[in-house]
Amino acid sequence: MPQKIPAILLLGIAAIASPLFAAEESYLLNPIIVTATRTATPSLEIAASCTVITAEEIEARQHKTVLDVLRGMPGLDITRAGSMGQQGSVLIRGGNSEHTLVLIDGVEANDPSTPGRSFDFAHLTTDNIERIEILRGPQSVLYGSDAMAGVIHIITRQGRGKPTFWGSVEGGSFRTFREALGGSGGNEKLNYSLSLSRIDSDGISAAGSADGNKERDGYRNTTLSLKLGAIPTKNTVLDLTARYMDSKTEIDNFGGPLGDDPNNELQWQTFHLRGQGTLRLLEDLWESKIAFNFTDNQRDNDNGPDAEHPVSLLRSSFDSRLYKGEWQNDLHLGERHTLTLGAEYQQESAKSRYYEEYADYFTGLPVSSTSDFRKKTAYTMGVFLQEQFRYGESFFATAGIRLDDHESFDSQATWRITSAYILPRLQTKLSATLGTAFKAPSLYQLHVVTDYVLGNENLDPEESLGWEVGIEQPLLDRRLTLSATYFRNDFDNLITTEMDAATWQYRYVNVDKARTRGFELEALFQPLPELGFSAAYTQTDAENRDTGEDLPRRPRHKFSINCHYRFLDHAGADLTLVYVGKRDDLFYNEATYQSGRVELDDYTLVNLAAHWDVTPKVRLFGRIDNLFDEDYEEIWGYGTPGIGAFAGIRLRL
Repeated sequence: MPQKIPAILLLGIAAIASPLFAAEESYLLNPIIVTATRTATPSLEIAASCTVITAEEIEARQHKTVLDVLRGMPGLDITRAGSMGQQGSVLIRGGNSEHTLVLIDGVEANDPSTPGRSFDFAHLTTDNIERIEILRGPQSVLYGSDAMAGVIHIITRQGRGKPTFWGSVEGGSFRTFREALGGSGGNEKLNYSLSLSRIDSDGISAAGSADGNKERDGYRNTTLSLKLGAIPTKNTVLDLTARYMDSKTEIDNFGGPLGDDPNNELQWQTFHLRGQGTLRLLEDLWESKIAFNFTDNQRDNDNGPDAEHPVSLLRSSFDSRLYKGEWQNDLHLGERHTLTLGAEYQQESAKSRYYEEYADYFTGLPVSSTSDFRKKTAYTMGVFLQEQFRYGESFFATAGIRLDDHESFDSQATWRITSAYILPRLQTKLSATLGTAFKAPSLYQLHVVTDYVLGNENLDPEESLGWEVGIEQPLLDRRLTLSATYFRNDFDNLITTEMDAATWQYRYVNVDKARTRGFELEALFQPLPELGFSAAYTQTDAENRDTGEDLPRRPRHKFSINCHYRFLDHAGADLTLVYVGKRDDLFYNEATYQSGRVELDDYTLVNLAAHWDVTPKVRLFGRIDNLFDEDYEEIWGYGTPGIGAFAGIRLRL
C-alpha cells in the first residue's frame, strides 16, 4: 500500500489542528449533510469535498435519470454506452467505476454479480428523490469496501404536512413518453411518500451511427419508490424504505460497423429494502440505530440469430443478493465531542449462467461455449470508531479507524483524519483530509471459471491512500462563494487480468498501480434572489503507474456552468453547459479483430429547461437537450443522442 505522505500536508493538518488558531465567532450554517460523518452535520463543519443536489435543482433542470443529474458535478466523469437505458458509469476523481460506492437510503446498491462489483446507473431515475449527496475521496472508514474514490448517496423524500398527490405526463423526441404519479404527507406520528413512474422510448442506435449503424435500441423502465416513517414514542423512530426497478433495454455489440444487433435484449430487475429503528436515550446524549438492508439483482440477456449474425446465439443470466445488518451508536459528549461507534455484518451471494454459439474465426463452423458460475457467497464483518471534535464555531476535526474481516483474506484496517478551520472575520475556510481505503475482490474475480477467464482465490484487496487540501471563501455577504481543492490518490494492488501463454486464458492478479491528482474549482453566485449562477472546473491527471499511460475515459479538463432565473413568481428557466475535454479510450473492431487506444474528441453539451405554473396546482414544463446538436462520443463506438425536445404537464392535488 502507498505509504508516502507529503510533508506539506502533515504540516498543513498540524497547523490547522492547532487550538491556538481557534476562535468562537458565529457564521451562517450551510445545508445539513449526513453521508460525510454518518451524523447530521452542517456542511461548513465538514472538511471533505462534498456536493449536495436538492430536489428543487433536479426538478428545475428536469433531469429524469441520476446519471444526467451527475453529469456536470465537479470531480465526476460520466460515461454511457449509448442513449437512455444503456450501461452508465461514474468515475470519481479518476478512480474506476467500481471504486464508487452507491447508496440508496443507506442501502448498498453495488451489484455483487458484476465482475468488478460496480453499480450500473443506467436505470436509476430521479423519482421521489429529496437530495443526492456526493462525497469525494477515500471513505472506507465509515463505509468499508468499494468507497475508494467516493460515495454517492441517493436519499428519497420524507413525507411532511397534509396529504398531497400529484401526476405528470411527458413526451418528446425519440418517441419518448413518461408517466408518473405519487403522493406524500405526514404528522408528528406518521409520514409517508411514494411514487410510480413509467418510461418508454424508441431511443437511438446504441452502436455509433458513424459506422453505419441505424437500428434503434428502445428502452422501458418502471420504478416504484416508497418511504414510511413512524414515531411511536418521543424517543423512538421507525423507518422503512423500498425501491423496485424493472427495465428492458435493446443493446448492441461493442462498436464498429457490425455493432447493430436487432434482437439483443437485456432484462434487469432490482429491489432495495431497508428497515431502521432509532432510539434516543439519556436526554438525546445517546442515539442508537439498528438497521437491516436487503438487495436483490437479476439480469437476463437474450440474443438470438438474426440476418446480420446468422450463426450467433447468446443467453446469460446474473443473479445476486446482499444482506446487511448495521448497528450505529452516536454519543454526544458535551458540545465539543461526538463519538460514533458502529458494527456491520454483510453477506453477499452471486451466480451466473452463460451460453454462446458463434462461428469459428478460421473454419466458419458453429461452435459453442458454456460457463456456469455456481453460487458463491462471502461475508464481511466490520467495526468502526470516529471522533468528531468541535472547538467553538471555528475549528472542526474528525479522526476515525475501521477494521474489516473478509472471508477470503486477512483483516483490513483503514483510517482517516480531517480538519477544517474558519478564519475569524474573513470567514475563510481552510480544510485538509488524509485517509486510506480498500476494495475487496469481487466474487467473480475470486471464483470465476470460463474458457477464457479464471478467478484467483489468492487475490488481495485493492488499497489506496488519498489526501486533499482546500480553501473556501464567501464574499458579498455570502452571495458569492469561491472554493479550490487539490487532491491526490495513490492506488496499489489494483486487480486486472494477465494472459497465461500456456493455456491462452486470462487470470485475475494484483499488479496494477495508479495515481490520480488534480484540482477542483467552484463558484456560486446569487446576485439577486431570482437569479443564480454556479460553475465548476476539474483538472485531472490519471496515470497507470506501470505503463505510464493515461487511464482511459478520464478527461484532463472538464467545465460546467448553470444559470437559473425565476420570474413573475411562477415561472423559471435553467441553462446548463458541460464541456468535456479530450481523453483516451480503448477500441475493438469486431470486423477486423483490431484493438488499441484512440483519442476521443472534446465536446460541449448545452441543455435548456423552463416551466410555467399556470395555477398553484398546474405546471407546464419543457426542455431541450443538446441544444446545438453536438456530435460526440462518451465511449468509442457507441452512439449519443442529438438534439431532443420534450414537454409535459404536472398536476398537484
